[in-house]
Amino acid sequence: MGQRKGIFKEFQEFAVRGNVVDLAVGVIVGAAFGKIVESLVKDIVMPVVNFLVGGSVDFTNKLLVLTRPANYSGPENYAELTKAGATVFAWGNFLTITINFVLLAFIIFGMVKLINTARAKIESEKQAPPIPEDIALLREIRDLLKK
Repeated sequence: MGQRKGIFKEFQEFAVRGNVVDLAVGVIVGAAFGKIVESLVKDIVMPVVNFLVGGSVDFTNKLLVLTRPANYSGPENYAELTKAGATVFAWGNFLTITINFVLLAFIIFGMVKLINTARAKIESEKQAPPIPEDIALLREIRDLLKK
């Protein structure tokens, strides 16, 4: 019984340690951020890409049926064939997911770059000491004399 209390106490210390809580918060925020980025790609970027290329960049239904279920007479698309139990070589679905991944990775890269730029600007503003009042006054006088 005493060893179980020891294990429970050890687990409790582990669970409430700062980095475990930080990790949990990171996972939750990451999941929410993932949904935002997924929506950005699906709802904003892909329509623009589709408009620019003059059609849909969706190869999901490009496939090769390897085995078809007996007496199947449904639509010849990826969703219905796989639901019916057909074995398909879904190269188009893989290509669509790959394109979406590349776009997603590019957007995340851009967002991280933007955040890092903003963070560096904030840090540089924090590090710059305020200009003493007498120096500011002397600079103002200098600028007025130049005119």
